Amino acid sequence: MFVGVHERQLDEKGRLALPAAYRTFVGDSCYLVFGDDRCVDVLARDEFERVARDIMDQVRRGEATRNRQRAFAHSATLVSLDKQGRITIGDELRSYAHLDPGSRVIVSGNLDRAELWSADLYDRVAASGRGEMAGGQE
Repeated sequence: MFVGVHERQLDEKGRLALPAAYRTFVGDSCYLVFGDDRCVDVLARDEFERVARDIMDQVRRGEATRNRQRAFAHSATLVSLDKQGRITIGDELRSYAHLDPGSRVIVSGNLDRAELWSADLYDRVAASGRGEMAGGQE
């Protein structure tokens, strides 16, 4: 499972080093997709396939739109980890999540996936989650 929070910096070529603990879950490659709340989801191949099947089933049942399915499919990028454990995040994904070269990026575990966040947005989302955990007492 993906757990914990790690701070990284996006280099000028759009590369980011995944934490060593996460690399064991993704192996040599993984999928990057638009995530909820303007993050980039990092999915192991088998998890990507499971999520894709779930979205297709939701569309068939009328619980999700084909546009959501399209957005998921269009954003999906299979990336390989280089020898330093870095992945390259494409322009469209970086733009979606407001990840600028040279900026701080938060790599956060979300159990079945890792999430890549702009530091400012992550701070707000994390504070909201802590508030919910504390019964609205953040």
